[in-house]
Amino acid sequence: MTPWSKRYSLPGAIALLISGLLILSIGVSPVWAQADSSPNPDRGAVVFAANCAGCHAQGGNIIRRGKSLKQRALQRYHMDDLEAIATIVTQGKMPMSGYGDRLSSQEIYDVAAYVLQQAEAGWPS
Repeated sequence: MTPWSKRYSLPGAIALLISGLLILSIGVSPVWAQADSSPNPDRGAVVFAANCAGCHAQGGNIIRRGKSLKQRALQRYHMDDLEAIATIVTQGKMPMSGYGDRLSSQEIYDVAAYVLQQAEAGWPS
């Protein structure tokens, strides 16, 4: 018997795991679950222009070139879905600061939809 198996029974360990997962799932919801309406890329374009375009003009990245908002980079870094983009916009990721305290859930949802739309279209000018 291993030291772990002396302290915990298998049913007890499974119960502990399930309880932990339930606790983690309570209160944790995607950013857009709190949004008032469906994502709107047109509204997101306005939010992007006011908050993001300074560093991410036309989907680029003036600070870290490889971390652009182009489709290929989003796919490479597993950021090619609404949830992943909304999370980065909300929480940030060094060196980008988060906007969760400055933008509403709806605005975050909208800008994420805009970024996905533009990435799929090749970020036309």
